[in-house]
Amino acid sequence: MTLKIGLAIAPETALPSAFVVFRDRLETSIEKAARLGYDGIELALLEKSQADVGHIKKLLAEYGLELPVISTGQIYGETGLCFTDPDESRRERALAQFKGLMEVAAEFGAMVNIGRVRGPYFPTISRPEAEDNFLRSLEKLSDLGRTLGVALILEPVNRYEIDFINSCAEGVEILNRLGRENVKLMPDIFHMNIEDPSIEGSLCKYIDHIAYIHFADSNRHAPGRGHLDFLSIFNTLTALDYKGFATVEILPYPEPDIAAREAIQYLRKYC
Repeated sequence: MTLKIGLAIAPETALPSAFVVFRDRLETSIEKAARLGYDGIELALLEKSQADVGHIKKLLAEYGLELPVISTGQIYGETGLCFTDPDESRRERALAQFKGLMEVAAEFGAMVNIGRVRGPYFPTISRPEAEDNFLRSLEKLSDLGRTLGVALILEPVNRYEIDFINSCAEGVEILNRLGRENVKLMPDIFHMNIEDPSIEGSLCKYIDHIAYIHFADSNRHAPGRGHLDFLSIFNTLTALDYKGFATVEILPYPEPDIAAREAIQYLRKYC
C-alpha cells in the first residue's frame, strides 16, 4: 500500500507534554528520521519564532523528507491558552499563536492540527457556550486557512486528557456543525482505542472526513509494544484506499532512539 509513515518531533526546548519521540535539535532529529526510513516528520511547535523556515526546508530537501503537519498541542500544554476559554482576550491570544503556526505551515504546504488547544469545558460557562467559542474560533481559522491554502485537522483526544471532543463521532459532529471544507478529521489510534467502539469501524465510517492519522500502541509506546491489532488496521486502511500519512506519536520508551527504530521496523512489515 502507499501509506506514508511519519515521525513526530519537536525542538529541544519543548516540554515532555509535547508527546514526541525526539525533543532535540531539528538537524539531529530530521537526520535520524531519514536514516531510520521514515517518509516525513510532523513538527510540534509552540510558536512561529521556533521555525527557521529556510533552514528546515534545506534539511527536508537534503534528507528527502516531507513535512505534512505542524502540531500545536504545546500552545495549551505550556500556556493553557485555548479556544473554549470564556475569556475573550485569552481566546484571541490562542488564536494569534495558532495563526502564526498556520503561517509556518503555509510555507511547507502542510496542515495544522487542532488537538488540546481546542480547550475543555469550563465550569463558569455552559457547554453550548464553550462549543460556540470553539466554533467561532474555528470559523476565523478556517477563513485564514482559505487565504493561506492551509487545511486544519481536528484530533479527538481521550477523556483523561481533555473532556471535549473525545471520539471520532464527536469530532465529525462538530465538523458538520462547522461546515467548512478545509477542516478535516485526524484520528489517533491511541485515543480511538479508549473512546471509539471499534477502531476499524470508525475508520470505515468516517473515512471521507479523514485527512491524517496518528499511530501509537495501546500504551502509547511504539507499535508492537501494546495489544492493538495493526495488521487489521492496515488491512482496513488498504481497503479504504487511504493514501495519506500515518505519523508515529509515541512516548520515548524505553528511550528515544529505540522507540523510533522499533516503531518504523514494526510498521514497515505492513507497508
